[in-house]
Order: sequence, then structure tokens, then C-alpha cells
Amino acid sequence: MPMRVKTPWIEALTKSQDDSRLKNPGSTQGRPDLTPKKMSDGYYKAVLPLAQDKWLLDSYLNSSGHIRLGSLLMDLDAFAGVIAYRHTGDSVTTVTAAVDRITIENPLMEICDLELSGQVTYATGRSSMEVSIQVAKAPPEGQEAKPEDKLITCAFTMVSLDPTTKKPAAIPPLLIETEEERRLFKKGEENYNAKKALRKKSLLEKEPDEEESNLIHSMWTKEMAYLNPQSGISRPSNIISMDDTVLKSAMIMQPQFRNRHNFMIFGGHLLKQTFELAFCCAASFSHTRPNFLSLDPSTFENPVPVGSVLYLRATVSYTEPLGSKYTKVQVRVDSKVRDVEHATKRSTGMFNYTFLVEKDVQVMPQSYGEFMQWTDARRRVQQAAAAIDGSKELSALRTLQDSVTE
Repeated sequence: MPMRVKTPWIEALTKSQDDSRLKNPGSTQGRPDLTPKKMSDGYYKAVLPLAQDKWLLDSYLNSSGHIRLGSLLMDLDAFAGVIAYRHTGDSVTTVTAAVDRITIENPLMEICDLELSGQVTYATGRSSMEVSIQVAKAPPEGQEAKPEDKLITCAFTMVSLDPTTKKPAAIPPLLIETEEERRLFKKGEENYNAKKALRKKSLLEKEPDEEESNLIHSMWTKEMAYLNPQSGISRPSNIISMDDTVLKSAMIMQPQFRNRHNFMIFGGHLLKQTFELAFCCAASFSHTRPNFLSLDPSTFENPVPVGSVLYLRATVSYTEPLGSKYTKVQVRVDSKVRDVEHATKRSTGMFNYTFLVEKDVQVMPQSYGEFMQWTDARRRVQQAAAAIDGSKELSALRTLQDSVTE
């Protein structure tokens, strides 16, 4: 908390009111230092002593005594912010622009100390940078985490803004020195280009292709047969209409979850809220306990002010059978924010979470909008599958059936 927020809320609020009366809300920050920085300059690690501190552990446990993933997501976003400011300094305002991906590498099966580590792995001197982070079982002092002890890998895109104009501000480029750094930088560049390619695959840019159109037509004809009493075909019990999977929530944004610039909610709190609603949606849909697999690339479209009302809507957008008794379930969470008087409304982002459930269950779109949502989710799942080794995924999924991650 002290690293995420630098000023008590009452002091920040008083200063803002004074600045408003004086009509002098300008920044006193100095000019940014754009000298190229080494990748190692921004490296940072910290240990969550969950096995040592029972009161700290208390805020990370769910009802069944396992680590609550939503709490870790909050930490990951805050940790990315700490690393970003080590690279940029305090002369700019840095915010979370996107979560490029969060993936479970190995399920967390025990209570242990966790080591968070990361660094800036891609920065060319423009306003944006990629921050790569991993969560692992904390190794003994002086040792590195073993591959099998790596639990979560993720990447965040952070963007720096001029504190006064709120326009993109240049940041120091990375100075690459070793082959390993060159590999990480190239991977960051590939991620950057992949995100651009994904935007081009949006249904707003590219209509369903022949294969997708055939699949949509096949599902539609099945649905028509289920609705026709003369067909003699009844809907199987494991097929659920997409409209029946929807869960919604609304909450007011309190200052305890503000970012270090005081008047906006920090991205980690939004991740936590969207993840937990997605988890509930997948559980309600499947009537089983879901296991989290990954979060697809997700963009924070607009900031969420302190005091505003956040509306979330979760929908099971796509299902894919995996083996004889498992199903991959993708849940889409749409987030919107209104001011407390409900005079304005803006989208703040769309988040796509993928879970594994031990059940044969399928979602059925019915309206044109739902078919487009299903198609978009299918494209995302295919994009993610192309990026990882299939045998590695199946092995991980078999292990996950014994884990409990909420």
C-alpha cells in the first residue's frame, strides 16, 4: 500500500480543493530523463511472506483455505506500476493501459512464501512499455526459482502521460546488452505486433469467414430444431443459452482503491472485481468449481474515478470440449462506469477469462449479437492455443483438475 499510494486521501482531497480554488492545479514535476536504461536497472523483486505471517495470509485466503487469485491480481498490477516508475522516474504519470496476458504455469497447491519479480522488457522510447512479471515459490536466499516453482507469468503494458496535459510522454528506451535481454526484447516486440494483429481480427474490422459462418448456421439450425415441437428433438440438458449465463454487479468506487495519483481507481482492483465475477459466472454455468487458466489481452479503455459507480456484466461467451469430461470455458466481462449522478456512462474495458471445468457443458448463442460474441471468443481461444504447445497445455490441465484456485 505505501508503494502504491503516496499521499493519504484526506491530504490529497484537501490539496485538490485548494488547487481548484487557486485555479492552479499545475504539476511541479521536473523534466523527464530520457537517457537509455539497462533492462537490469528496472529489475525488482519482493516476497509475500504468506507462510510466515498468518495475519497477512488472512487477506489472501478463500473460504476453502487456498490462495485467492483475485488478491494476487491486485498485487501484480501494483507491482507492475512499481517497476514502471523505476524505469521512468516520477516526472510522468504512468498508468496501466493493458494486461497482455496472465497465465497459470503451475497450479499453487500449498501455502508458501511467494516471490514476485519482474522488469521492463520492451521500451523503444515511445510512451508505452511492457513489464513482464512472474510469481514463484520463494526460493532459499541467494538462489533462483526453479522452472517447476514458477506459478504465474504475466505482462502489462504501461503508458506514461504528461502530468499536466495528460498526453503521451516519451520515456527512456531500453539499452540491450546480453543475448537473454535481446530475447526478452524480441518477445516484447512480438507481443506488441500480436496485439495490433488481434485488433485487425476484431469483428468490427473483419466479418465471419466461411468456416465461422458455417458453424454459426449449424448452431442456428440446431436451435431452430429444439424450438420446433414437431421435430421431436429436445435440447440436451448440457446445452445452456448464453443469455442464461449472465451475471451482473454494481459497486461504488471508494478511495481505498485509488492509484498513486489519488483520484482514479488502480487497475488491480478492477482486475480483482472482474476476475471474481467471471469465476462466479463460470461456477454458476457449470455447477462445478472452475480452475483459472488465463486472461486474454485486455485493454483499460477509460479510467475509473474515485466516487463513480462501476457496472460489470459477465457472460459465458465460448465453450470447447477438452477430452472426455473437461470443458474449457471462456467468460467475457464488460465493464462500464457512470458518475454517481448517472449523468455519464463510459466503457472501461472488456476482460476475457478462461477456466477449466470438470463437466461436459456447452453454451448456445441465439441472437445475432450473441453469435458475434461467440465468434470473437473463438478467435481469441484459437489465438491463445497457437501461442502455446498443445501437449504442454494438456499436461497442465490434467494437473489443474486437482487444484483449487479462486
